[in-house]
Amino acid sequence: MREFLVEITTTVPEGTAQDEVDRRRTAEAVRASELAATGRLARLWRPVGELRSIGVWRATDEEELHEKVLGTLPLRPWMRLTVTPLESHPNDPGRVDGAR
Repeated sequence: MREFLVEITTTVPEGTAQDEVDRRRTAEAVRASELAATGRLARLWRPVGELRSIGVWRATDEEELHEKVLGTLPLRPWMRLTVTPLESHPNDPGRVDGAR
């Protein structure tokens, strides 16, 4: 699987009922946990003082990432995404021997 750096900014549409926001956020946490368990969500951070997330996500290709991974997130309709495909760097200290 390929890795992708994904920056996510979620904006709740004006006028959305709080119970809908709460329902989606709860479902989002469940889905993120499922994606982590299957290796699709590798890491997730929130920059200090910001309401956005930065994560390393995995999929076969970018189409699958959008359709079968990120597209399954309950908050996806409210998200703005920036996706950057990643490849291993020769000087990566976490690199597995023989990876190229």
